[in-house]
Amino acid sequence: MQDLIHKLYARIGRPINFMEVCGTHTVALFKHGIRSLLPEGLKLLSGPGCPVCVTSIRDVDIAIALATRPNVILTTFGDMMRVPGGKQSLLEAKADGADIRIVYSPLDSLRIAKEHPDKKVVFFSAGFETTAPNAAATVSEADRLGIPNFYLHSVHKVVPPALAALLQSDDVRIDGFMLPGHVSTIIGTHVYDFLAKEFNRACVVTGFGAQDILAAIVMLLRQIDEKRADVEIQYTSVVSPEGNPKAVRFLETVFQPCDSYWRGIGVIPGSGLRLRDAFRHRDAEVMIPIEVPDHPEPKGCQCGLVLRGIKTPDQCALFGKACTPERPVGACMVSTEGSCAAYYRFAPPV
Repeated sequence: MQDLIHKLYARIGRPINFMEVCGTHTVALFKHGIRSLLPEGLKLLSGPGCPVCVTSIRDVDIAIALATRPNVILTTFGDMMRVPGGKQSLLEAKADGADIRIVYSPLDSLRIAKEHPDKKVVFFSAGFETTAPNAAATVSEADRLGIPNFYLHSVHKVVPPALAALLQSDDVRIDGFMLPGHVSTIIGTHVYDFLAKEFNRACVVTGFGAQDILAAIVMLLRQIDEKRADVEIQYTSVVSPEGNPKAVRFLETVFQPCDSYWRGIGVIPGSGLRLRDAFRHRDAEVMIPIEVPDHPEPKGCQCGLVLRGIKTPDQCALFGKACTPERPVGACMVSTEGSCAAYYRFAPPV
């Protein structure tokens, strides 16, 4: 397959940039050493596909403010604990005495709410379309069971509007997308049709094994060689054009689109998910009003450029020096799916 990639690339005869949208793909590319197999002019750029990385400073600060309110228990996934806020992380707030607990599912948060009826239990709900249906189902279950003290701090984001925003930017050059496998099991592939029809970009949804990724690169190169733009599925074992209709119904029943701020990128219209009016009694920001000041991005942090595929992590002056997984400056160094963390682990600074 490596020979076929080189043959197709030579036939195209110009530099090519593909973007892997999903952070899991970024890690897989390093683990399998795939970049070293490619022609020099064929670049794989990491995109904004890590939900931890794109969670804004303000959203983290809101979570910390909620956690420090009297009689509040904040629950969250473990990979959110070290994401830098304006002044501290959730881990540091916990060390200062805030009741912050790591859970493995929003249903764990619902159980804690049931066990502590005198507390307000807030689930810091982050992630893309892969995890949002679980949050939606838990909100619905809280209403069904009549558990009044369970709330959501939703910072969920959706992928397609972010890809449109990237292509509308003058400083981003992407010839094709390696689209996320996990997200696409939920939303299907029809939602990406605009990438091919409006922006004339090649797209392939792929899995995470070495053969999956190499096959996707071949499929992308063939589209360009044949001067066409389609949305194709390499990951046919789990992804279909229509996705998972039941999960999508949960999403559409409980959530509605909203504008959302992506760390390092800015506000992207329609890229977030907030609770619908029928579920506003579960919205932590509505039911537990708080105010937090705005904080700028950390000085010198290049996460925004990394998430847009303009720079690679090793082109940031902080990478591996002031910013490490142990002491992250930017969110891209926190999550195992973050581009900077992947570069630090598999291509450490010299």
